[in-house]
Amino acid sequence: MPILRTKKALADMASGQVLEIRATDPAAQDDFAAFARQTGHQLLKVEESAGTFTFLLQRK
Repeated sequence: MPILRTKKALADMASGQVLEIRATDPAAQDDFAAFARQTGHQLLKVEESAGTFTFLLQRK
């Protein structure tokens, strides 16, 4: 579900803008890394704290 919401949010953003995403599913790390590779967006940061993952994704 986080990937679908991310796709929708990125569609409304301009190139170069950064989206912050938070997720609790540990598999999200691999999902967002693969999503960035496949779409050309840049995964700037992945951080985990107390079971919550924070991702910073820059729109291509």
